[in-house]
Amino acid sequence: MGASGAGKTTLLNALTFRLANGLSASGLMAANGQRISPGVLTSRMAYVQQDDLFVGTLTVTEHLMFQAAVRMDRQIPRNQRIKRVNEVINELALSKCRNTMIGIPGRKKGLSGGEMKRLSFASEVLTDPPLMLCDEPTSGLDSFMAHQVVSILKTLAARGKTIVVTLHQPSSELFALFDKILLMAEGRVAFMGTAAQACTFFKTLGAVCPSNYNPADFFVQVLAVVPGREQTCKHAIETTCDTFRRSEYGANIVLKAEAVHGEYKDTLRWFNHSKNSSRSVYKASWREQFRAVLWRSWLSVIKEPILIKVRFLQTIMVSLLIGVIYFGQRIDQDGVMNINGALFIFLTNMTFQNVFAVINVFCAELPIFLREHKNGMYRTDVYFICKTLVEAPIFLAIPMIFTAIVYPMIGLYPDVKHFFVATAIVALVGNVSTSFGYLISCISNRVSVALSIGPPVIIPFLLFGGFFLNTASVPSYFVWFSYLSWFRYGNEALLINQWSEIDSIACTRSNVTCPKSGRMVLQTFNFKKEDFWIDIICLFALIIAFRFLAFFALLSKTFRSK
Repeated sequence: MGASGAGKTTLLNALTFRLANGLSASGLMAANGQRISPGVLTSRMAYVQQDDLFVGTLTVTEHLMFQAAVRMDRQIPRNQRIKRVNEVINELALSKCRNTMIGIPGRKKGLSGGEMKRLSFASEVLTDPPLMLCDEPTSGLDSFMAHQVVSILKTLAARGKTIVVTLHQPSSELFALFDKILLMAEGRVAFMGTAAQACTFFKTLGAVCPSNYNPADFFVQVLAVVPGREQTCKHAIETTCDTFRRSEYGANIVLKAEAVHGEYKDTLRWFNHSKNSSRSVYKASWREQFRAVLWRSWLSVIKEPILIKVRFLQTIMVSLLIGVIYFGQRIDQDGVMNINGALFIFLTNMTFQNVFAVINVFCAELPIFLREHKNGMYRTDVYFICKTLVEAPIFLAIPMIFTAIVYPMIGLYPDVKHFFVATAIVALVGNVSTSFGYLISCISNRVSVALSIGPPVIIPFLLFGGFFLNTASVPSYFVWFSYLSWFRYGNEALLINQWSEIDSIACTRSNVTCPKSGRMVLQTFNFKKEDFWIDIICLFALIIAFRFLAFFALLSKTFRSK
C-alpha cells in the first residue's frame, strides 16, 4: 500500500523482470531456496496488471480457450484443457457471461468492469500458479465489485497460493481481508507486518489511528507528500522508514533475509545474472502457438463484419467516383493525360487506404501482443505471420474489386490479359503499402503517433513516383528515394501495360508536339517497356523488405520491454 508514486507498481515490475527502460534493480531473487530466472518465474507466477487488455471481439469462453492453448503444458490433452476452462469459469463466477463478447470500449458493449477483472484473474489461474501478483485489481471498480474481486483472491489464498496485491486506498472492509501489509513511501518500505502491528508502530511515532477511522486511509495520509509541504513530508517519511528499519519489526525481517542469503549464497543467483535466463518460457510448441494465434486472429476479423463491409463499401464508392470522373476516355492527347492521371490515382488510393487500415488495426493490438509475449504465451514470429496470413485475403480482394470497377469505366486497354496484369500490379502496390503500414505501426508506440507520421513519410515516395517529377530529373542525392518508391515501380508497370501496344495516338493540334504512339508516351516519363519485369520484381522485393523491417522493429520492441 501507499500513495500514488510510492513505488508499488515499480516494485512489482522489478520482481517480475519488467522494469521500464532506464530503470535498473539489484538484489537477490529467490523463492523457497531456489534460483529465480525470468523463464522460471513466468512459468510459476501469475501477474495481473492494473489495466485489462483483451481482444474484445472474443467471448469469455473463446478467450479462455485461447489462453489454455498457449499457457498450459503441451502434454495436456484438449479435453482436460476444456475441463480446466470450465472449472475456472465456475470458480471466478463467470458462468453467466461465458458466451458474452468481452467488448471494446466505445465500440462494442460487453463485460462490466468487475467481470473483466475476474476474467483477468481467470486467464492467470488457468495453470494453477502458486504465486500471484496483482497490481491494483480494484482500480476503477465500485465498492461491491471491489469486495467481490478481493474475496475471490482471499479464496485462492486459502487454497495455498501466495498472493501479493498492490492497493492505493482500500475501504476498511477490504483492508480487513489482508493478512499482512507492506506500506511504501517514496520508494522505501515504511512498514511490513500485520495491520494491528502497523497501528502499534505508528503509535510509537506519535501518529495514533482514531478508533472510528479506516486504518488504510490513515496510513496513506501519514505517508503522503502534501503539496506545499514537500520538504517537511519527505523528511517525516525518511524518519519513519529509518525508524522502521531499526525497530523490532524491521530488524526481524532483515535478519530473516540475511539468514536466507547466508544459507543459499553459493547457489542463489543475483538479479542481473542467470544461467537459466535462456530457458524457453513457452509452454506450447511453435505449431500449437501458430494454430492458436491464427484461430484467434481469424475470429477477431470475422466477428467484426461491419469493418470488412465498410472497407469494401469504401473501395466500391471510391472506384465508382474515379470511374465516373474519368469515364470513357478516348485514345487522344487529352485522353493520354487523363489516363496517366487516373492510373497514378490507382496507386495513391490503394496506398493510403491500406496503410491507414493496417495502422488502425495492427497498431491498436500491439499492447495486447506485448503483454502476452512478456507472459511467455507465444513468439513474435508466430504473431506476425498469423496477422499477415489472416489479413492477406482482404488486401488481395480489395485491389481486385477496385480494378474490376474502374478499368472498364475509364476505358483502359480493352484486353483481358491487360486487365488482369493491371489488377496484379495494383494488388502488388496494395501489398507493398500494407507492408509499409506494418512497418509504421511497429515503429510507433500509439495509433495516434502512427497516423501522424504516416502521411509525411509516404509523401516523398509519392513525389518520386515519376508522375510529378520525371525520373530523369531526380537529384542525385534523392535517387535512393526513387529506388525505394513503390509509386515509381507501380506507375511504370501500369503505364507500360496501358501504352506499350498502342501504335497510334491522334494529334488534334498540328502545331503542338505530341506523343503519336504509346512508346512515345512512355518516353515522356523516361520509362522503358523492357523494365516491366524489373518493376514487378522490385515490388515483390519491397513487400518482403518492408515486412522484414516491420518484423525486426516489432522484435526490437519485445527486447526493449524485457
